[in-house]
Amino acid sequence: MKSFLGKRAIASAISLIGLIVLVFFLSRLTGDPTALYLPVDASLESREQFRELHGLNDPLIVQFGTYVSDLVRFDFGDSIRRSEPALDAVLRAFAWTLQLALITMSLVIVTAVIVGSLAAFHVGGVFDRITTFFSLVGASAPDFWIAIVAIVLFSVNLGWVPTSGTGTLWHWILPVAVLFIRPFGLILQVVRGSMISVLGSAYVKTARAKGVRNRPIIFVHGLRNAMLPVITVIGDQAAALLNGAVVVETIFGFPGVGKLMIDSILQRDFSVVLAAIFVTAVAIFVMNILIDILYAVLDPRIRY
Repeated sequence: MKSFLGKRAIASAISLIGLIVLVFFLSRLTGDPTALYLPVDASLESREQFRELHGLNDPLIVQFGTYVSDLVRFDFGDSIRRSEPALDAVLRAFAWTLQLALITMSLVIVTAVIVGSLAAFHVGGVFDRITTFFSLVGASAPDFWIAIVAIVLFSVNLGWVPTSGTGTLWHWILPVAVLFIRPFGLILQVVRGSMISVLGSAYVKTARAKGVRNRPIIFVHGLRNAMLPVITVIGDQAAALLNGAVVVETIFGFPGVGKLMIDSILQRDFSVVLAAIFVTAVAIFVMNILIDILYAVLDPRIRY
């Protein structure tokens, strides 16, 4: 197990290095920051001073070498736009995204596992058909469309919740609800399919023949053996939320890392872009390793 986790950590580190190199050079293709931060009639001397101040005068390969040497010391540079360390701005935004992801995924996992398991137990029934229909609709509906419709209906027309911001509990309802719909539909379908297969197995039939009640059959005997494919999908959906839920954060004005990343790209704030990519990638790599450990806990065969 330790050898396996070590190999995964090395592979993740190599992927992270490749990602940083790729983003560093691609971000420079967006243009010269002096065109954004200085007036159109700024003198050549002012432009040279600005580039020198932010290390933009050196050749690109020299800039990359300087960035790598600073990165080894966990120095991500300063934000041009915010005049503060780039890592501080990213961690502050990532804390908001992490809260949003944890709340949403907790609700999604609990609800999807319970509803999907009950639908599989009553496969072909009315409850199964209704849940299957709504889960397919939810999994297919685009987030941006749901978010806009939700704002028009619940904020503009009914006035129940605010359109954007994070000031109160009411501000969280629409972002969480919109982000809930798609992963709920996907995970419910996987839970249902996996549970149908498990509930038809021999050991479940034996448990029923022995008089075991329905609840232990579903949530004890069946669910644990059905969870491996479910965990894979949960990991994928959690990674999508950790990526920032860019569309939802932008529409609702949520100060998460996804919105920060988009704003920084538009503002050519290279240090913040790279710091956001680094923090998000590390979080996803750690989550993937935790999922591998959870696989081994649920199925001892995987340990070998």
